[in-house]
Amino acid sequence: MATEIKAPSFPESVAEGTVATWHKKSGDSVERDELLVEIETDKVVLEVVAPEAGTLGDVLADEGDTVESEQVLGKLDAGAARSGGDKQDKADNESSDDKTSKATQSDDGEADDASAGEKPTGAAGGGGKQHEVKAPSFPESVQEGTVASWNKQVGEAVKRDEVLAEIETDKVVLEVVAPADGALAEIKAETDSQVESEEVLALFTEGAGGGGEESGEKASSAETDTHGESDDSADENLDGKILAPAARRMVAENDLDVSRIEGTGKGGRILKEDVQKALKDGSAAKSGGKSKQADTSTAAAAKAAPAPVEGERPEKRVPMSRLRQTVAKRLVEAQQTAAMLTTYNEVDMSEIMALRAEYKERFQKAHDVKLGFMSFFVKAASEALKRFPDVNASIDGNEIVYHGYQDISVAVSTDRGLVVPVLRDTDQMQMADVEKTIGDFGKRARDGKLGIDEMQGGTFTITNGGIFGSLLSTPILNPPQTAILGMHKIQERPMAVDGQVEIRPMMYLAISYDHRMIDGKDAVQFLVAIKELLEDPARLLLNV
Repeated sequence: MATEIKAPSFPESVAEGTVATWHKKSGDSVERDELLVEIETDKVVLEVVAPEAGTLGDVLADEGDTVESEQVLGKLDAGAARSGGDKQDKADNESSDDKTSKATQSDDGEADDASAGEKPTGAAGGGGKQHEVKAPSFPESVQEGTVASWNKQVGEAVKRDEVLAEIETDKVVLEVVAPADGALAEIKAETDSQVESEEVLALFTEGAGGGGEESGEKASSAETDTHGESDDSADENLDGKILAPAARRMVAENDLDVSRIEGTGKGGRILKEDVQKALKDGSAAKSGGKSKQADTSTAAAAKAAPAPVEGERPEKRVPMSRLRQTVAKRLVEAQQTAAMLTTYNEVDMSEIMALRAEYKERFQKAHDVKLGFMSFFVKAASEALKRFPDVNASIDGNEIVYHGYQDISVAVSTDRGLVVPVLRDTDQMQMADVEKTIGDFGKRARDGKLGIDEMQGGTFTITNGGIFGSLLSTPILNPPQTAILGMHKIQERPMAVDGQVEIRPMMYLAISYDHRMIDGKDAVQFLVAIKELLEDPARLLLNV
């Protein structure tokens, strides 16, 4: 029975796609989850895999054809893959030949011959079929990624869909999962190496791992691989200590005293992690250093130089993550290309704080989320953006794009850097929905689980430096947006109210805007509108 091969379900913002490449031809045998065809949209390239093992039948959408969401692309004839039958026939023929030439062979010997005929498709240690573990298909805007970590080692047993490795791009962290139950046979792309879309990262063997003497040897080999040591490099004995190749390089580069490093590897072997630990705590630095070996001119310069500071002064040099590089590049571009200006105001938070104090418990019981400040600012900004469409617009070349919706980006700080996921159609969201979505964004951003589509778009940005104690700042634009609102710390200050001095909880607000698009008058009035909506929250309900 033929199975329909359909295009994936496209996101709402994607109307159609183009058949980019067929990786199999009609009549080719395929395995379950093997890549059949790639569909290219205006945002990402989507993969279509075989739902089961079989043979590719009719191809209904050729390369270059435009297809819609869930359109039938071809048909797959169910049944065992043809290549498997060919291999079995070959094994049978070999076994038959052996029986003819060696009639005295035992049944066990024949079984061994048949196994030997099929061995190329398996791995050492009794495993089954071998797969290539590839990097995910990156979107067009992502050129390459970095192997952030390997969560499994060579020979370690894993389950189907268990995470093997994480690939860090300049936008998100992508997970690479196991294609079946089994174990990694070989890692081809080590941690911190650069990889391209669909590049082979490792070899994976079905059913392998977790048993036998060879598994133990593989696990030992995995330990060597994960410490960044090449197979053709031998351990070295230095000052009575055995050093792994990667550890030896780090010792030489940092001029460390080997005798002060404690090895945790087999037989006291010093591993890369041992050297990194010693560097971190500064326990293996040589007391004399290279100054004793300096020439006459260097010695003279050293005499003229100030006396060195006593004690350890460790330094650490690490490469920028892709996310950090992208953030740095975009922030510099924003300052170089936009006519950026910032205007300030302050808002009395008394009414909002009183409202939160009165309803926070009932709000949490009703919606299972705490009532924070961000939902008030998001709703106030949504209303103000309706009144000032220029602030909600963006610049595309020599054209101005006016957006008939409010998609507000919210800056989220993570250990990897700043990410800006987008709240869609905020004017239609309830305050509870805003709080829940922001909380979900924060959790998934810290775990590196945000999708690229969740960080694309956005017509306006809100950033809150107040959670870190910032009293006043100048936020930088998030291109191609033309404005960004900066929230700050709430601090009690004496204010003149109706001729009396009162202590009020005040917050400074800042809005940075692109003067090419937004006039100063509109920017100031926009900020005043947010101030008035926050100081009298009833306006949010009445739209006044």
